[in-house]
Amino acid sequence: MKYDIEYIEKIAKIISDNQLTEITLEDGEEAITIRKEATCMQPVAPIQPAISQIPSPLTSVQTKEDKPAQGQNKGTAITSPMVGAFYAAPAPGAKPFVKVGDVVSAGQVVCIVEAMKLMNEIESEVSGKVVQICVEDGQSVEYGQVLMYVE
Repeated sequence: MKYDIEYIEKIAKIISDNQLTEITLEDGEEAITIRKEATCMQPVAPIQPAISQIPSPLTSVQTKEDKPAQGQNKGTAITSPMVGAFYAAPAPGAKPFVKVGDVVSAGQVVCIVEAMKLMNEIESEVSGKVVQICVEDGQSVEYGQVLMYVE
């Protein structure tokens, strides 16, 4: 099996764009695996896994509480990119990444979503003031669920 470098680069871009960590290409008896190392933080205490049905990545999941009332703009929503557990702080008992009223900048870590024992830092895509945090620390979240609003 021979793959040219451009083909492998395209596969690597697909991994990056879709937040995948690994892909395996098979051709009969031969296979190639491309793996991206994920940055993660180890949990301090054991955490009960949340049992949840994983929605299609093409579907956004929102509940009534996630949507601002008509005519009421709460700012830009920061949503969960995956199913997991929401953590407001880097460790139990630690100071939260952000709280309502804090000013954040684009790229700043605002929370963690744990998925399959990997701690995924969630960064703000916009600069502004945190006007609402929509989930409780330790709460299970769904793909696309609003975590907080930044105005």
